[in-house]
Amino acid sequence: MTDETKSGLGRREILKFAAVAGATFAGTSLLASTTAIAADDEGLSLKGKRIGISATGTDHYFDLQAYNAQIEEVKRLGGEPIAVDAGRNDGKLVAQLQTLVAQKPDAIVQILGTLSVIDPWLKKARDAGIPVLTVDVGSTHSLNNTTSDNWGIGKDLALQLVSDIGGEGNIVVFNGFYGVTPCAIRYDQLVNVVKYFPKVKIIEPELRDVIPNTVQDAFTQITAILNKYPEKGSIKAIWSAWDIPQLGATQALAAAGRTEIRTYGVDGSPEVLQLVADPNSPAGADAAQQPAEIGRTAIRNVAKLLAGQTLPRESYVPALLATKANVAEVTKKLGIG
Repeated sequence: MTDETKSGLGRREILKFAAVAGATFAGTSLLASTTAIAADDEGLSLKGKRIGISATGTDHYFDLQAYNAQIEEVKRLGGEPIAVDAGRNDGKLVAQLQTLVAQKPDAIVQILGTLSVIDPWLKKARDAGIPVLTVDVGSTHSLNNTTSDNWGIGKDLALQLVSDIGGEGNIVVFNGFYGVTPCAIRYDQLVNVVKYFPKVKIIEPELRDVIPNTVQDAFTQITAILNKYPEKGSIKAIWSAWDIPQLGATQALAAAGRTEIRTYGVDGSPEVLQLVADPNSPAGADAAQQPAEIGRTAIRNVAKLLAGQTLPRESYVPALLATKANVAEVTKKLGIG
């Protein structure tokens, strides 16, 4: 097989078309979903209901937006939120889930978390007769998981990256949270795309992003790897499954004068979108989610479930791929800035 197709489009042109099409489709879905949700919201109530909201942590833009939106939505629908934040401590997360189960709320919503840590406690909640819903958690004990389409996010971001580097070159990958379902899906999609481009190589060993001190750690790790690959062109891009490592990596590239390297991540934190918007910044693209809408959707799903409605296994809230070319439009649509 050659790089040219029967239509006359080369591989690079196909990649660029795919990335732009993904972003355009997401934008259309964003507008359509807002109308559909508004219509579907009529008559929902949580009056007299106590809803447990368990957050793994709220130190990241996505987590805080989703958490606060859930609390507000429970109150708006007339319910009582029982909201707890584990502060990125797995021991505290287990303890707060134990406490919520003991309080016997009408439902529990878990926001993120490493599956091996939280799954046994989600099962205990279900065994106790408490409905469990989740945000970004792929648990069999969840009746509904509200999330972005992480398969689409992972594919679109990977296509954009490969297109931007011309289908060849070394890339650095952060892969520290494969036990978190969305991160695993996004990483797998990157690998699925890259395997069709033999001139694109993931540098081994992959880097491990950490919590806390994510920005500082990413800065240190990228500074070290730049010292191993000092020649311009020896690294083409840096990828992460969320955008806080991208923030540290972008800062490290700017400090080292290696702004020819591009960074890619997911979430749409305002500070990262500002970097994407800066023509002199190495930030190449960021898949922007709608965390507040994800949080609200999860709570509306609780209300529907308690009203006797049948829920889908997954509820997808659209995301938008922000690039240098369209970041102003994306931030406007998302109401950021």
